[in-house]
Amino acid sequence: MPSTRKPTRRGERTRAAILDAAAPLFARHGYRGAPLASVAEAARLTQPGLLHHFPSKERLLLAVLEERDREAMRWMRDTWSEGGSAALRALVALVARNTTTPELVQLFTVLVGEGVSESHPAHEYFEERYERLRGSVRRAIAQGQDTGEFRTDVDAAVLANLVLAMLDGLQIQWLLDRDQDMTAAFEAFVRILLEHLAPREG
Repeated sequence: MPSTRKPTRRGERTRAAILDAAAPLFARHGYRGAPLASVAEAARLTQPGLLHHFPSKERLLLAVLEERDREAMRWMRDTWSEGGSAALRALVALVARNTTTPELVQLFTVLVGEGVSESHPAHEYFEERYERLRGSVRRAIAQGQDTGEFRTDVDAAVLANLVLAMLDGLQIQWLLDRDQDMTAAFEAFVRILLEHLAPREG
């Protein structure tokens, strides 16, 4: 029968140290290129000590992704309640925030690239993540349509796909060339999108 004991404070600190050590290694080398031995060394643990907290490399990977995603999703929930143009403009702030966490942006970009393979342990995670993000953007646009802020003769689902494609594409360009101003580029895109969504006169 699995243990139901809560992790001790020391155990929680050790888990946090492992996650902090694993994230940059996965970001730089991907899942397959970052051996557990390297993660254990970076966390100042033995490999058996690491496996005590994360029984497999797959479990560690998913824990890293979930931990690094949690704060961003909480931020989006806090700023997403209004829907419509307010929600789309809030995404500009999210992009600006991402420029302060390049390692996190690289982590997700590298692992998404790997995760398109169905054999990758994070494949299902990213499928669900994108489905969730598309749904959030689609609902924000649909809410604007319901209130009359946006025209109704456009497909909110198609535009949600476009928004995510722009976010990901700008992040890739920025990771390759930090002189690129992805915040300004995404802000320009949102302005164009809002002009497209504005109700037609007459």
